[in-house]
Amino acid sequence: MSQNATLAHYAILTAMLAPAFFLTATASLLLSANNRLARVIDRARVLLKELADSDDAEERDLIERHILRQKKRSRIILRGSQLLYTAISFFVGTSLTVAGDAVLGYRLGLVPTVLAAFGVLSMFAASLLLARESSLAVEAVNEEMDHGHASAMKRWANRPPLP
Repeated sequence: MSQNATLAHYAILTAMLAPAFFLTATASLLLSANNRLARVIDRARVLLKELADSDDAEERDLIERHILRQKKRSRIILRGSQLLYTAISFFVGTSLTVAGDAVLGYRLGLVPTVLAAFGVLSMFAASLLLARESSLAVEAVNEEMDHGHASAMKRWANRPPLP
């Protein structure tokens, strides 16, 4: 095998491996999204149990709002995960078309670049969704802390005076 042919093979392999960096980043985001979804599901189960056990109408209204927020968060995470899986598909497609392009004598033109661009755009959109979900999570925690603080202050104000 000539040196030029060897260099050409290395160039093709290098081009095929470039999407692997995007795959690694996408997989990391997907792992994070799946962990978030598991936490949302766990929290929703706790809220549903609290709802079933609550006799206080005001408390039930609060719990129902929290359940609705968890549903919204789960939908956002699901959409983000779908976009991340789409990005993975585009990055794998990019790698395959780079190899196919070399086999076909470089006739595919911009196809590998377009696939990579769609993968990056999918990853970008998923990142925006996951950032939005993080904001909703913080809002939920803040609301729970505010409610807990208000309840504690109410109990404190209604306690009998110390002797």
